[in-house]
Amino acid sequence: MNTSGHSTSKRQNSPAEDGKFELLLFRLGEPSESKRSELFGINVFKVREIVVAPKITTIANAPPFAVGLADVRGQMIPVIDLPALTGCTPQTNTGIVLVTEFARTTQAFIVDEVVEIIQLEWKHLLAAEGTHAGLLSGIARIDGDAPSSRLAQILDVEQILRDVFPGAHGVEEDVADVSAIQMPQGTVILFADDSHVARLLIEKSLSAMNVNFISVKNGKEAWERLGGIHMEAVGHGKKASDTVAIVLTDLEMPEMDGFTLTRNIKQDARFAGIPVIVYSSLTGSASEGHADAVGADAYVAKFEPKELAQTIRTTLINRGWQP
Repeated sequence: MNTSGHSTSKRQNSPAEDGKFELLLFRLGEPSESKRSELFGINVFKVREIVVAPKITTIANAPPFAVGLADVRGQMIPVIDLPALTGCTPQTNTGIVLVTEFARTTQAFIVDEVVEIIQLEWKHLLAAEGTHAGLLSGIARIDGDAPSSRLAQILDVEQILRDVFPGAHGVEEDVADVSAIQMPQGTVILFADDSHVARLLIEKSLSAMNVNFISVKNGKEAWERLGGIHMEAVGHGKKASDTVAIVLTDLEMPEMDGFTLTRNIKQDARFAGIPVIVYSSLTGSASEGHADAVGADAYVAKFEPKELAQTIRTTLINRGWQP
């Protein structure tokens, strides 16, 4: 694959329409515990470009795994050494970096080798728990449902950035200025996110707003929890919307992605009246358009507690409530 100054080609058709997404596959080298160079992946929508051997300027007192700043088209971008972070030894000397745009930030990741871009169905992205010390958000079955499908490890970029640059998101400071939101007694916000660090940050934001919430790890868990809430509500002569004020969902999740979750909610009469807010690191008009295509009521970029609070207020007002 030609990587010199390569810009990734991002799909124009909506993943919401065909249930698919594109994954950039790469290798980090040989892990210390084996001699097998494993595949890793990142959503193409997060990758701005691939650059070979940019000049990297070291930074005094830089945190571990932050190797310096790279000048990419006049922009100084922090560079993270992914092979070192994951305990891998590179097998090439190409100096490839992936320049990524994530949650309104830009950063670069050193990789050993870029392999290819593939198209996958969201259902083939599986949950990954307790592996690579929490650095993974999922496992992709590259060959679909084939029994011997190759696997690619999907790195939890949110967790990595949080580990390398603690406090970089500034959530601790931002939530101090977030005012409380009044919701009817007994109502909750149900939110789904596969990243452990993202869930912690969202919980901190919602706690600062003084709202009750239920946290789940992916769209499938959210869908199942909604079904349980519906059954309980019916038993009391009520509707699910009397309990769930808002569903807040990430987009990239194993088992069931946020696009599918949103579409399912909007097409199911049991959940009529429940608004859905997409809260995603996949910023940009394309992602917002995809979320709108499946009926999302609002779209907010991570991690902006004040924006999230304002969007929740507006959404509740649109429901006829006075937060």
